[in-house]
Amino acid sequence: MRVVVIGATGHVGTYLVPRLVAAGHEVVALSRGTREPYRPHEAWDRVQRVVVDREAEDAAGTFGGRVADLGADAVVDMVCFTPESAAQLVEALRRRVGHLLHAGTIWTHGRAAAAPLREEDPREPFGDYGVQKVACEDLLLAESRRGGVPTTVVHPGHISGPGWRVVNPLGNTDGRVWEALAAGEEVAVPDGGHQLMHHVHADDVAQVFQRALERRSAAVGEGFFAVSGRGWTARGLAHQVASWFGQEARLRDVGWEEFRAGYAERLGEAEGAEHAGASWEHLVRNHSASVEKGQRLLGYAPRWTSPEVLREALVWLSSHGEVDLGGRVLPCA
Repeated sequence: MRVVVIGATGHVGTYLVPRLVAAGHEVVALSRGTREPYRPHEAWDRVQRVVVDREAEDAAGTFGGRVADLGADAVVDMVCFTPESAAQLVEALRRRVGHLLHAGTIWTHGRAAAAPLREEDPREPFGDYGVQKVACEDLLLAESRRGGVPTTVVHPGHISGPGWRVVNPLGNTDGRVWEALAAGEEVAVPDGGHQLMHHVHADDVAQVFQRALERRSAAVGEGFFAVSGRGWTARGLAHQVASWFGQEARLRDVGWEEFRAGYAERLGEAEGAEHAGASWEHLVRNHSASVEKGQRLLGYAPRWTSPEVLREALVWLSSHGEVDLGGRVLPCA
């Protein structure tokens, strides 16, 4: 199968492209050409790479045609963020591509009403990102169900792995959180830290995309969560991280105002607001999603638990100087 991957060198594409090559597919990798994949792999030597600025070509009205002209059997779109961009792509792909796979997000569900979330649960998205992604999904699945471009939507949780600053137990990317937990120092946790988050290894997200691609009849017209086996609370993840260093997590419950004030005092108004705001965005949604549908229809089997993927990410962060663990060694599990 000839597969075009848009946004191929990102977090998920880094793992998906080698998977597809290993499975015998012909892969065309589209990206802006500004960076290499997060993880080197010899499979990239067997991939056709195309440099494209999607934002500019969307504005010019040429992106959809550019993709369609590549002659793919299937297209995997990792970087579509507006319904206008989605509409341009499907209009160009009609009757020319047999399967479109779109990267959504669990943030389409807004504040969780139940745990675990199911794909069919009512959605109340908030914030521009979640609202726009719902609009993309609605457009694409409606297109698929009325006989247009056959489409599948994959909804990742908090994509994690080695190579970038992942979301920590407080729901932000502040390296100091890892350092304090490793040292047994006190960490302020907003609203008790009972909120759920659902991390997932980028390779497990890639697994869902691959299985949906290769089980087309079960996947077309459907949405699937791509998450680990279960979500964890902020407190639970903090205790896990501290235990890797023989520590007991010292967590101090604070309200959101005190939490924001503490960040502003330590990092300044701008950077402090960024980290505190990220925590609020992740924790207030309180997400834990079910993988039952993906298991049943696609055979999805997540390889990493949430703590396992965070441990692997922290090894990378420490070894690359992104986090200072004070000489404490964290071997791979």
